[in-house]
Amino acid sequence: MGKRRKDLLKNKRAMVGIEAAIVLIAFVVIASAFAYVVINMGFFSAQKAKETINQGVREATSALQLDGSVTAKTNSTRHLQYVAFPVKLSVGRSEVDLNKDAIVVSIAGSVSLLDIYGGVINETEFGLQEDPSDLEEIISLVFADPDTPNAHFIIYNDDNDTVVEHFEKAYLVINLGNRGLEEYDLMKIEVRTGSGAALMIQRAIPGGLPETDYIDLE
Repeated sequence: MGKRRKDLLKNKRAMVGIEAAIVLIAFVVIASAFAYVVINMGFFSAQKAKETINQGVREATSALQLDGSVTAKTNSTRHLQYVAFPVKLSVGRSEVDLNKDAIVVSIAGSVSLLDIYGGVINETEFGLQEDPSDLEEIISLVFADPDTPNAHFIIYNDDNDTVVEHFEKAYLVINLGNRGLEEYDLMKIEVRTGSGAALMIQRAIPGGLPETDYIDLE
């Protein structure tokens, strides 16, 4: 009887050991699956956070940047009427479409104009020179009615499209209308593209403006 009892105790201990091992394996499998889910969620959250940060940076920076000086021309009443300046793509941008539906050009000063953008003019359409520092040709060809405020981007490229790409340049030429801006006025030009922050150009109009002449607004 004693030997049989010992054998029964051994068998019970063996069964308990197997059950404990099965339970432990089950816990390990469940913990591994849970850890896999947690790690995947962590990677997913990190990726989403990275995308959100990148998108935030893109929206906080302008798609276009100033690429030269701001040139202006006065009219016969010594008011600043025409403004032109070159722009290019900001660092990290692939391309920007300058068609009429994607751009808003606004002016603030003694003359406030909410949206005067009239679209893209390709330089091959008018045969314009690549350096429009002398605005006379552009003014005579682009602005048929000098009394009506208007603005156009002139793109200098080889594919005759409305998209500014890397190594391409565009000039924004603005007609403020016959009244124009006065001496000592603060001119604020906002160019808002389809994505990203607006390009802001702010210049103080100097005193002693000449009559029908060009000035450089540095």
